[in-house]
Amino acid sequence: MKTSLNVNWINGMAFESDVNGHKITIDAMESVGGADKGPRPKPLMLLSLAGCTGMDVVSILKKMKVDFDDFAIEIESEMTEEHPKHYNKIKVIYKFWGKDLPIDKIQRAVSLSDENYCGVSAVYKKAIEMSYEIRLNPEK
Repeated sequence: MKTSLNVNWINGMAFESDVNGHKITIDAMESVGGADKGPRPKPLMLLSLAGCTGMDVVSILKKMKVDFDDFAIEIESEMTEEHPKHYNKIKVIYKFWGKDLPIDKIQRAVSLSDENYCGVSAVYKKAIEMSYEIRLNPEK
């Protein structure tokens, strides 16, 4: 399967792309010549990871008939100090809220996403130290 994506320069440090019919603008901070018209590129890497694994986990838990009241993903990351600056550690924290949450099924869903299904995670693992944690009913 081949995918093509066009990214067009707007001005300054801003670029825009049409991704699946949705306009996305990325930009830099004003201190480096941007106008803060959109997010920076590297945090979008974390968003891609959270979205990919989150969709997997929700899909798997639905198939397992696991009900939950709410679900969120928190990403903690560390970046190198030297150039090219990049993430060298990422921790994915899965947070579930609900009554009688079956930890074994939740663990299985997260594990399946991490080991088999999330393509973003699969690529990142080749260059980044990755870990995850599951939290049931944490404080919001």
